[in-house]
Amino acid sequence: MELARRGHEVHFITYAQPFRLSSFVENVYYHEVEIPSYPLFESHPPYTLALTVAIQNAAMKHDLQILHAHYAFPHATSAWLAKQMVNRDDFRVVTTLHGTDITLIGQDPSYRSITEFSIQRSDGLTAVSEYLRRETIEKFNVPEDRIRVVPNFVDLNVYKRDTHPCHRSKFSQTGEKIIMHISNFRRVKRVEDVVRVFSRIQQQVPSRLILIGDGPDRGRADEIAHEEGVGDRVVFLGKQESVAELLSCADLFVLPSSHESFGLVALEAMACGVPVVATRVGGVPEVVPDGIAGALAEVGDVDAMAAAAVALLSDPERWCAASEAARRAAERYSVETVIPEYERYYEEVMAR
Repeated sequence: MELARRGHEVHFITYAQPFRLSSFVENVYYHEVEIPSYPLFESHPPYTLALTVAIQNAAMKHDLQILHAHYAFPHATSAWLAKQMVNRDDFRVVTTLHGTDITLIGQDPSYRSITEFSIQRSDGLTAVSEYLRRETIEKFNVPEDRIRVVPNFVDLNVYKRDTHPCHRSKFSQTGEKIIMHISNFRRVKRVEDVVRVFSRIQQQVPSRLILIGDGPDRGRADEIAHEEGVGDRVVFLGKQESVAELLSCADLFVLPSSHESFGLVALEAMACGVPVVATRVGGVPEVVPDGIAGALAEVGDVDAMAAAAVALLSDPERWCAASEAARRAAERYSVETVIPEYERYYEEVMAR
């Protein structure tokens, strides 16, 4: 949408309308990938091939120049196939690597070779963090100069403290701190650790835990909350579309993941002036300045995370300094900084 506001014509080609594209945006078009329901395909719908045809149709009808594929498999695979079908010298494929395509799916023997092929056949490659760039170089035999780091970004006008109506009174009583976590509640997010960290914080600092999102570990998180005796102080909000106004209410964001290629939700929290306590994994240390805008600990070390949280929450002066530092750190990833990097890279790829 930001590219469209800058005058570029943008076409989304995907199986469902992006949830953030909820209203008309000039220069933005949406193409839904339709998968035929033939009995032959009942057990394995050919999404990758249907996507390929949708890309080809859009590229030819609208004379597209750049096909920006997010994730190496299956999107970059479909993009390469579509490029062969379009058969135009000025049609280029840029692939952005986000994480699980490299660290999880790409490492599966069933997909490794096709993932490597798709990466190597892309005209341009970007990764959301230096960590992910190194992982790709090491695991997929990609030359170092082939991958450009272009990080995720945040709209600082949307993710900003005091911009939205305050909801603190709906979640907590006067004097209580609000601890927050947002994720898909999958095993890698270690939501159980979020609850255990909160339990230890609550023993020293009156607080409430707000959990946003849903997924397979939600039930287990609820069980742990009751086992820890804090069930009545944990609020499950489920999936929420407008997380910026909720983050603006938080005093601390906890992200104890076992893996994060970047940590976008931590960046969004920091933009709202919320200090972050997280694990020292993947690209998180690139985003969260340890000891300045929050604190980093080893995976599973709930005592260290809780101690860092208590130190921040019990010292107003220290919290204010961390909050201001978090906002300053987030400014490095503003729309105005990152989007031009993509524009320059597109131009570079087109000029090759």
